[in-house]
Amino acid sequence: MLTSSSSCPSPTAVDACLARPQPRNWAEISRARLVENYRAVRAAAGPDVEVLAVVKADAYGHGAVEVSRLLTAEGANWLGVSNWEEGVTLRKAGIQARILIMADILPYSPALIQDYALTPTVHSLEDLAELDRRAAAWGIPVVFFHLKVDTGMGRLGVQAAAAEIARALAGCRHTEMEGLMTHFASSADYSSPQTDRQIELFEQVLAQLRRDGLSPRWIHLASSNPVAYGRRQAFGNMVRVGHALYGYVSPAKGEAPPQALAVQPVLTWKASILSVKDLPKGARVGYGGTFQTSRPSRIAVLSAGYADGVPHRLSNRGKVLAGGRPAPVIGAVSMDLTTIDITETPWLKPGDTVTLLGRENGFEINAQQIARWAGTISYVVLCGISARVPRVYV
Repeated sequence: MLTSSSSCPSPTAVDACLARPQPRNWAEISRARLVENYRAVRAAAGPDVEVLAVVKADAYGHGAVEVSRLLTAEGANWLGVSNWEEGVTLRKAGIQARILIMADILPYSPALIQDYALTPTVHSLEDLAELDRRAAAWGIPVVFFHLKVDTGMGRLGVQAAAAEIARALAGCRHTEMEGLMTHFASSADYSSPQTDRQIELFEQVLAQLRRDGLSPRWIHLASSNPVAYGRRQAFGNMVRVGHALYGYVSPAKGEAPPQALAVQPVLTWKASILSVKDLPKGARVGYGGTFQTSRPSRIAVLSAGYADGVPHRLSNRGKVLAGGRPAPVIGAVSMDLTTIDITETPWLKPGDTVTLLGRENGFEINAQQIARWAGTISYVVLCGISARVPRVYV
């Protein structure tokens, strides 16, 4: 039975929801699988390691508010977002867990730090000095923050020497470093020494800070892949897990499939058939006529296109599940429509449902498979499912 976090807030509303017209296409989010994945992550991390659940980018397209509610009900104490807007959205929805802003925190304001109890990540010594200055002006007793060290990612993070970082932290009067973190550039590539080098550089900074009497409460380096592959030297006492919560672990180069963590995709994406028609051999389909039938063919037009998140590069190369069988995408994916060949499942009719992402009759198409067809990564596929696609929680 389907419920929606926004339009069907309680079981008593389910009948009313089911009486409404079927959406053009929709994403079903499995509450049970999300909870199972979180429990699997917790078990893989171990009893002494905190799990920070990453819910940025609307929980990778799964709906940050509903996902956060489910995870905090399961005991998640920390959530990770990208920017202050995402953090404020969660607070306004009543989420009480600690929220770490991992990327965009400028400009600082009292509303961000004090009114919404958000924890910023500091990426440079200049930002650290500015945060300390503003905290003094706000009259806040202390602002807790996490300091990010750039150990080789080359994006955000302090690049200064450990001794310089220690001096800057010692000079803070109105802020306190609660956490020390870094981010791996190549954690899915076990043939590269980069991750080991990043761990080594991070440990050097941490050791220097401890020698100077600075002991951050939280130490975190790892995201989903190091947890999935059991790379415990990268755990610290907190891990930041996003992709695995939603059922995906990126295949690691030079390593066997992960043994430490088994997860299942949380999101299933479905679409309605708008039209069915028979075409003769030699008929062209879609913009530019890029597909030509090689036999008399039955086609179906789906109510989903690239404006909904169907990658345009699936044109003439992707598949969906229709009538319990894989059906090829034919012609160019257009803004609102996608055309498929249903010659092998000719009984399908307008109003029937096909699966764009998910399982059907023993077949599966997941975000990683779609990414391979489209020449991208599974993160892009999940985050690319448009906001106009209703999320339904099952």
